[in-house]
Amino acid sequence: MDSVLPLPSASEAAGALVVGVDSGGSGLRVVVADVASGTVLGTVSSREPVRTGPGGISAGHFLEQVLPAVAALRERAGARPVVAAAVGAAGMATLGDELRAELPGAFAEAWGVRRLALAADAVTAYAGALGQRPGAVVAGGTGLVALGTDLTAWRRADGWGHLLGDCGSGAWIGRAGLEAAMRAHDGRRGGSAPLLARAEKLFGPAAGLPGLLYPRTDRPAVLASFAPEVGRCAAADPVAAGILARAGAHIAEAAEAVCPAEPGALVALTGGLFKMGEPLLAPLRSALGELLPGARTAEAAGDPLAGAVVLASALATGTLRLPEDPSLLRLFGAGAA
Repeated sequence: MDSVLPLPSASEAAGALVVGVDSGGSGLRVVVADVASGTVLGTVSSREPVRTGPGGISAGHFLEQVLPAVAALRERAGARPVVAAAVGAAGMATLGDELRAELPGAFAEAWGVRRLALAADAVTAYAGALGQRPGAVVAGGTGLVALGTDLTAWRRADGWGHLLGDCGSGAWIGRAGLEAAMRAHDGRRGGSAPLLARAEKLFGPAAGLPGLLYPRTDRPAVLASFAPEVGRCAAADPVAAGILARAGAHIAEAAEAVCPAEPGALVALTGGLFKMGEPLLAPLRSALGELLPGARTAEAAGDPLAGAVVLASALATGTLRLPEDPSLLRLFGAGAA
């Protein structure tokens, strides 16, 4: 923790704002909320992802988008003071050095902000889903990461990208589905004629798929785009159903690796992957019941942007319970509860 500042007075908090930012591969979202009530007063979204360069995530490009957005939102909210901010960013743990070096000073200069949290997007996903309760959260989309805490330390599993992990993710399911399609194209065992038909409808002749896929810089997203097709085939195709059963087992294993040991620990699922519905959720529930029989599943209360507001509000009021961590959650100018 970089420094300790006094909490805002009751009168300051009554008229103050917090800023939350969610930055990921599909763009960036910024929100301002009222400190006293937590009410969201406005949101700005951008579909332009923050660039990554030699120094990691570009602080300059991040600020080019965030500062004007917050200025516009504050103007609508009556130019009220900002007393805390929280940023959740994909890649913060490994690529966030530039953000950690530059954002505290930039935010202080722009808004006079008193307290700042810089978090991995898995942390804001956790805070959005479970708030500040102990438990485990699996965030699934194109990739997949599990994060858990007993409120003394964090435990992370997977989130290693589509080449080394992200097991059970959209990219993993899509790749397995396309492999089954190619097996059917070749006449090998384990192939799926329904998945081959859907692959050729989406991407063209199967023999051209490697040339289409391998040069793409957004390969994980292309793979993940086929995951819904696996879900649509699962009811009638045992190969597709088997892929989703294996995905459910992988997701449950990630949750098991990070879930606190106490009975009744909460496990929540968040992210677009789980919109696939019962074809994935049914085998996942079965696997969770086997691996974590004492845990309780919980509905995710909110998304990562809501989690950024949770962190910023807790900083503003001195009620933060989630543990600081050098790579996952860094606090600047803030005193722990």
